[in-house]
Order: sequence, then C-alpha cells, then structure tokens
Amino acid sequence: MSSKTNAMRILDGKKLSYDILSYDVQDGLINGTAVAEKINKSMEKVFKTLVAHRENNLYIFVIPVAEELDLKKAAKAAGEKKLEMLPVKDLQKWTGYIRGGCSPIGMKKNYPTFIDYSASQLDKIIVSAGKIGMQIEIEPLLLADCVYAKFLELTK
Repeated sequence: MSSKTNAMRILDGKKLSYDILSYDVQDGLINGTAVAEKINKSMEKVFKTLVAHRENNLYIFVIPVAEELDLKKAAKAAGEKKLEMLPVKDLQKWTGYIRGGCSPIGMKKNYPTFIDYSASQLDKIIVSAGKIGMQIEIEPLLLADCVYAKFLELTK
C-alpha cells in the first residue's frame, strides 16, 4: 500500500472512519466511470469532484460519476449569477490536485463545497483520495462534516 495522501491524513487527524480502495492506472483510464468499474462499485456510489469558478471564487461540487453538473443549480447553490468550470490547466494551481486525483478533502483552501443530494441517501460514497489510483469510501455525513459541505440537488 502506498503512503497516505493529504486527504487521508486530514481524515485521520479528525478521527473519521474511511476505507481505502485502490485501482490499476496502467491503462490510463482514470475517468470516474472507469474507476467505478475498476473498483467494482455502482456508478451511484462513486462520486467525482468538480471545480467551478466565477473570477477568483472557487466552488467544489461532488456528484455521481455518471452524472453531469447542472451549472445553473451549481451557481444558485454558490450564490453566484453564473459559474464556469475551472480549466483543467488551472486545477493544480488552485486546489493542489490534478485531474483524476482531485479529492474534496485537503485542497489548498477550504472552498465552499456542495455534495449532490443523492449522496445523503447512501450509507457510504466513494471519492478520490487525492491521488490517481486511490479512492476513499466514507459515510456522506462524515465527508460533509469534514469539508463543511451542504447537500443539494446539483445534477441535470
């Protein structure tokens, strides 16, 4: 097992319970739906972390991997008139994470975070551990407490 990620260290520090799932990245398939298949979990349980912005205000959205973020709902959640997705090239600069390894936990700053309402209906959800090839399985309420997130309808 490889070393702990920043996200795991934060969860450990808050004494929050989680499980680590790892998957093979040799084939280069690191999108959410491929990851769900590799770890043998349903698409409804595996969530992706998306970053949207308006000027220099960033917002984090955690939604099921097979779903699409509704930018109108996202903007409303964030209290903005409109939002755009953060370009992938800017992801690491703002969050400290790269595409495919972006965890809602342990970003450079505590950005306002929103988790799709569907997560609150599940016992556990799976999010990136902050490194390609590693996922964290955690209770949605623990994740929300950890990142000060709200549950809202976010998908199309």
